[in-house]
Amino acid sequence: MTRSPQHAVYVISVAAELAGVHPQTLRIYERKGLVDPARTQGGSRRYSDEDIELLRRIQELTNEGLNLAGVQRVLVLEAENQRLQAELDRTRAEAQAEVAEVERRNRYDIVPVRQAVVLYEGKRRRR
Repeated sequence: MTRSPQHAVYVISVAAELAGVHPQTLRIYERKGLVDPARTQGGSRRYSDEDIELLRRIQELTNEGLNLAGVQRVLVLEAENQRLQAELDRTRAEAQAEVAEVERRNRYDIVPVRQAVVLYEGKRRRR
């Protein structure tokens, strides 16, 4: 059975190692609202594969020189961009389906006309 990317399984030390940061850095990210790990009944943090990808993205942005406020803004904008892209994809698919339906309906409204092209060469001569 495969585990979903949202399934939180990693303890903080493993998550920190996978993300390439110190466990204290993960606590800071959590305090700043950048990451929200799941919690066990005892209160221990558990990180999912999605969380690890997010931590790697945060590291990438901080390595490029952004501070944590900038990182948070970028993450919000990226999420909004993904939401809008998904909405655009849905709208395009709906529009294509509507166009196909109109074209399908209009095929029955078109009546073929048979015409022959005859070249006119003046008066006809009778034989």
